[in-house]
Amino acid sequence: MGELAQLLWWQQLKWRRLRWLQQLQARGFGGGGARGLGFAVRTPARGPGCWGGAYASDGGVSEEHLWASGFERKLKAETVQSSGHRILRAAREESMAVSLDDDVPLILTLDEGGGGPLAPSNGLGQEEVPSRSRLPPRNADMQRPGSAAVFLLEEVVEGQLPDSPVARSSRLHQMGPCDGGSYAVHDSRTPSLGSGDESPTGHNWEINYQEAAIYLQEGENNDKFFTHPKNAKALAAYLFAHNHLFYLMELSTALLLLLLSLCEAPAVPALRLGIYVHATLELFALMVVVFELCMKLRWLGLHTFIRHRRTMVKTSVLVVQFVEAIVVLVRQTSHVRVTRALRCIFLVDCRYCGGVRRNLRQIFQSLPPFMDILLLLLFFMVIFAILGFYLFSPNPSDPYFSTLENSIVSLFVLLTTANFPDVMMPSYSRNPWSCVFFIVYLSIELYFIMNLLLAVVFDTFNDIEKRKFKSLLLHKRTAIQHAYRLLISQRRPAGISYRQFEGLMRFYRPRMSARERYLTFKALNQSNTPLLSLKDFYDIYEVAALKWKAKRNREHWFDELPRTAFLIFKGINILVKSKAFQYFMYLVVAVNGVWILVETFMLKGGNFFSKQVPWSYVVFLTIYGVELFLKVAGLGPVQYLSSGWNLFDFSVTVFAFLGLLALAFDMEPFYFIVVLRPLQLLRLFKLKKRYRNVLDTMFELLPRMASLGLTLLIFYYSFAIVGMEFFCGILYPNCCNTSTVADAYRWLNHTVGNETVVDEGYYYLNNFDNILNSFVTLFELTVVNNWYIIMEGVTSQTSHWSRLYFMTFYIVTMVVMTIIVAFILEAFVFRMNYSRKNQDSEVDSGITLEKEISKDELTAVLELYREGRGAASDMARLLKVLSQMERHEQNTVVFLGRRSRTKSDLSLKMYQEEIQQLSKRACEAPQGPTPHVPAEPHRAQATSARALLWLFSSASGSQSSGEGLPHHPS
Repeated sequence: MGELAQLLWWQQLKWRRLRWLQQLQARGFGGGGARGLGFAVRTPARGPGCWGGAYASDGGVSEEHLWASGFERKLKAETVQSSGHRILRAAREESMAVSLDDDVPLILTLDEGGGGPLAPSNGLGQEEVPSRSRLPPRNADMQRPGSAAVFLLEEVVEGQLPDSPVARSSRLHQMGPCDGGSYAVHDSRTPSLGSGDESPTGHNWEINYQEAAIYLQEGENNDKFFTHPKNAKALAAYLFAHNHLFYLMELSTALLLLLLSLCEAPAVPALRLGIYVHATLELFALMVVVFELCMKLRWLGLHTFIRHRRTMVKTSVLVVQFVEAIVVLVRQTSHVRVTRALRCIFLVDCRYCGGVRRNLRQIFQSLPPFMDILLLLLFFMVIFAILGFYLFSPNPSDPYFSTLENSIVSLFVLLTTANFPDVMMPSYSRNPWSCVFFIVYLSIELYFIMNLLLAVVFDTFNDIEKRKFKSLLLHKRTAIQHAYRLLISQRRPAGISYRQFEGLMRFYRPRMSARERYLTFKALNQSNTPLLSLKDFYDIYEVAALKWKAKRNREHWFDELPRTAFLIFKGINILVKSKAFQYFMYLVVAVNGVWILVETFMLKGGNFFSKQVPWSYVVFLTIYGVELFLKVAGLGPVQYLSSGWNLFDFSVTVFAFLGLLALAFDMEPFYFIVVLRPLQLLRLFKLKKRYRNVLDTMFELLPRMASLGLTLLIFYYSFAIVGMEFFCGILYPNCCNTSTVADAYRWLNHTVGNETVVDEGYYYLNNFDNILNSFVTLFELTVVNNWYIIMEGVTSQTSHWSRLYFMTFYIVTMVVMTIIVAFILEAFVFRMNYSRKNQDSEVDSGITLEKEISKDELTAVLELYREGRGAASDMARLLKVLSQMERHEQNTVVFLGRRSRTKSDLSLKMYQEEIQQLSKRACEAPQGPTPHVPAEPHRAQATSARALLWLFSSASGSQSSGEGLPHHPS
C-alpha cells in the first residue's frame, strides 16, 4: 500500500505540473518561451540512484531514457569509446546551448549591462552567519528532504510565481556532499559579488568564473569569507589589491619604513641622513600605506574594515607614525620615538608574510598554558629569593643576596646558569652546606619546571597544529562549495561542465595552458562523466598544482641510439644503479673525510693554503668527476638532475673543481671554496633511513624555519628601537667602574718595560648606539652567556628599573625559542610516526598522476577553443601537440602530472581515520528545513516561468541522493 500511495502521489505531481504548463501557455509563455527546458522526475519503480529523464519541447513533456549517477543530459545515442569523448561531446552540445535564454548560472552575480547587483548578499559565508528566515515553514513537510518541490508546486498552482533568483535558489535542495552527487544552492546567503533586481536574459559567465576563482583563492590563502567583495566597485578594488605588483609595493613600503632606522638618529655612521631627507621618505612611505588602506576600505566596506582587527591596529599605528613624522619635519629635530618599534606591523600585514602572521598567532594561542607555568616558576623563584635573603644576607662579602631585590635578580640570572657557580661561591666559602640551597633551586626551576614548560608548550602546539589543519581543510572545502555553486547552470545543475571549468581556470590559473586545463579536468573527473560532481571538485587544489609533461615512450634516453652505443650506455646505466657502485662511492667519501681530518689536524696556524695543489685533492676530485660523468651518461641529464641528492653532489663537485682552480692559479680571494670539501660527507647519511628522515625533515623545515627566524627578527627590531631610545650612548670604556662588572668595561693603557700594553674588557662594544649594534647585543642576550654583565652595566648607568627591559626580553625570547623547539619536535615526531605507520617510501617521492589523451580529444578541445575564440597561444600549444602526434604516428599520448608532497598531503593520510569520522558525522547530521527568503520585486514573468520549470525538475530529482522517497502528504 505504501508503494501504491507513492506512485499515486508522483502521478498527481506529474499531472499538476502539466496543468501548470498549460496555464503558462495560455498566458503566452509557452511554445518558444519555454523551449529547451529539461527536468527530471525520479519514479519509484525505477529504483534508487536513477533519474527519469524528461525533456520539454514547446511546453510539452516527453519521457526519455534513464541516467544513473544523476546527470540531467540528453546525449546522442551513439556508443562512445572513452570518458574524454563524452566530456567533449557534452561541451560541444553546451556551446550550442549557450545562446538559450535559460542557460544561466544558478547564482547570478553582477548585471553585465552595468546595472545594479542581482542577488542580495551580506558577504558572509554560511560558517560566519547562521541561516535566518523571515518566513517560517508552511508545514511540517518542509522538514524532510524533497519537500521544497512540493511547497513550490503548491505556490505555483495557487498562482504565486516566486520569480526572483533568490527565491529560486532558496528552494533548491542540497544533496549531501558525502554521496558525490550534485550540490544545488539551498541558501541565498552565499557570498556573491552583488545584489539587485533585474537579471539579463543572457548572463555573462565571465563574472561567475571570476568570483569562483576568488573563492578558491580565499580558501587557498585562508582568507575569511567576510572579506569577500560584495559589488562591482569592491571587485575592482579587490582585483587591484590582489596582484603581485601591489604585493611588491606593500612589501617595499614596509621594508623602507624599517630600514629608515639605519638613517635616523641614532644612525649608523656611514648611513646617516639629514632630518629633512629621512622625514620626507617616511611621509612618502606612509602615504603609500594610506593608499593601500584606502583600497582595502573600498574593497571591504566601512563595516568590515572596522571589524578587521589587524587592519585597525595598522590604521592606528599609521596615524601615530604620521603625526610623529610631521612633528619631526616641522621641528627639524628628532625626539624620543618609541613608537617606531611598532613599524613592524606594516611588514607583518604584507601578503608575503603569511607565515609570520601564523607564527604570531600560534605564539599568542600558546600563551595561556605558558603563562600558567611561568607564574609557577616565578612563584618558586620569589620563595627561594626570600629564603636566600634570610640565609645569606648576614654575610657582608656576599653581594648577591644583600637585599631582596638583589636576591630576586640573582636567582633570575641563575635560572639561565649565566652566573653559576659565581653566585654560590661567597656563601659556599663560609658554609659548604649552602650548596644544597642552589642544588634544590636549580633542580626544581631549571630541570623540572623549564622542561615542564617545554612539554606543555609542545602539547599545546601539537594540538594547535592539528586543529589548524582541520580548520584549513574545512575552510578550503567551504570555498570549493561556494565556487561550485557559481559554476553549475540551470540546464546542468548536476555538475560542472568542461566549458565552465575552463572559464574558471582562466581566472584561477591564468598561466595554465589549454592542454593543462583539459588534463586537470580529466584528472578531477574520477567518475568519467561529462560533469564534475562536488566530490570530484573537492580535489581542485591538489590536482591544479600538478605540472604536466608528456611521458616518454622510451625507457631510457639512449634507446634510439645505434646498437653499439646503446649497449655501452646500457652497461653504464646498470653500473650506476648497482649497489656495488653506490657502496664504493660511499667508501671513497669516507676515506676522503678521514684524509681531510688528518690533513687539518697536522696544519698549524697561519696560512693554511700552499701554492702547490695537494695530490689527494686531485685524486678524490677525479673520482667524483668520473662518478658525475657516469651518472649523467647512464641516467641522462634530465633523470640525473631530477634527484635532490644528485643536485647536491653536482654542486659540491663543481665547487671543489673551482677550488682546485683557485689553488692552481693562486686566486687567494677564492680560497674559501676549498673549505666546502667536507660537505661531501653528507652523502654518508643516505646509508641509514633514520638519517634520511632527519635530513629530509630538515630540508622541509627550512621555509618554516625562515618564517620563524623572521618572527624573531621582528621582536629584535622592536626591542632594538626601545633600547636605542633609552640606552644609546651610555656604554663606553671605563663607564662602570663603580659596579660589580667594572672589569668587563675597563680599558687601561699602561707601560710594561719598553712595551705599551692595553688591558681591554671589550664589553663596552655591546651597546645600543645604533640599530646594527643593538641587534648584535640582543643576540648576545638571547644566548644568555654572561648576559647579566650587559644588564648590570646598563643598570649602573641608568636605574634599577632598566632590568625590566632585559628580563622582559629574556621571557619573550624564551617564548619564541620554545615555540621554535616545539615546532621542530612536532615536525620530527610527525615524520617518525608517519614512517612507522606507512612503511612504503612514498614520502621521499612526490605525487604522480598519469592521464592518457587521444588525438580526437585534442582535436575536439581545439575546436572548442576556435568556437569560443580562445587565446592564440593556447591553440598554438594544442596544434604543436597534435603535430608531434602526427609526426610520431601516435593515436594517444600519455601525460604525467607531478608535484612535491607537502605536509598537508602527509597530514591527510596521517589523520585519515579522524577525517573520515568527521565526514561521517557531518553526513549523519540531520538537515534542517530549507530556509525561505521572501521574493524580491516582481520580475519578468517569462524568466520566472522558465526558472520555475527548471526548479521543479531539480527539486524533484534531488531525491536521487539516496535519502528515500518522500511520503505522500496528508
